[in-house]
Amino acid sequence: MPELPEVENARQVVEKALDRTISDIDDHDEYECRPHRPGEIKHALVGGRLTAAHRRGKAMWCETETADGAEGPTLGIHLGMGGRVIVTAPEGEDSSDYGGGNAKIGVRKKDKPEWTRFSMSFDDGGQLRLFDKRRLGRVRLEPDIDALGPDAAEITREEFRSMIAASKAPLKARLLDQNAIAGIGNLLADEVLWQTSLSPSRRSNSLSESDADELRRVLRRCTRSAIRKGGVHTGEIIPYRNADSNCPRCGAPMKRGTVGGRTTWFCSKEQG
Repeated sequence: MPELPEVENARQVVEKALDRTISDIDDHDEYECRPHRPGEIKHALVGGRLTAAHRRGKAMWCETETADGAEGPTLGIHLGMGGRVIVTAPEGEDSSDYGGGNAKIGVRKKDKPEWTRFSMSFDDGGQLRLFDKRRLGRVRLEPDIDALGPDAAEITREEFRSMIAASKAPLKARLLDQNAIAGIGNLLADEVLWQTSLSPSRRSNSLSESDADELRRVLRRCTRSAIRKGGVHTGEIIPYRNADSNCPRCGAPMKRGTVGGRTTWFCSKEQG
């Protein structure tokens, strides 16, 4: 599942589609565009424009404007497990493709046309496409984001302290709770906890305020680094999340466990 850094990279690509007049929409895939019927999204948006691209945690959505300049419906875009947002530039210009990183790579050789689950065409000849082989993404009008907690990249010190102190859940499970803090997934949680040498199974409310402050600082640093480098897979501990690896910091064996129903890797010495 894409985590905050991957979705932020996708949001930055969607920004390339802003302020371009929408000439057509293919929303035939009833599963990807549920609960809408084919043509419903097209009817709502054709002739208008995307005016802003936003993100909170793993959720991404666009503000729109109708053809007569009125405020239009919000358009939510979710990448699912492996979706890619592709935005092609006006005819004759270079194109940009979000594909799990920052690379501008265009459509790949093994891509099949039927894997494009949603497309938006612009009057300048370019397109926005959701390319989703596994068909686990989602495009819908007026997505509900109110249940999400504060964004992991923007959460304040006071909000973070309160979120940590309010739960007896294991620390990793608390970090993965999207209602408490939005955007942290399995890999980012393992990276942040390893960087801070905190046990993933430690009670969340056992952290001191200074421990919580350090955890938040590291979270923000790791998030910025992953956005810059192209995704959470670029974290320092990620290559060592396997049974044959040792902690790159102290040399102790890496250990596998389960916390909150999620596979968890940690240093057997420093985080045991």
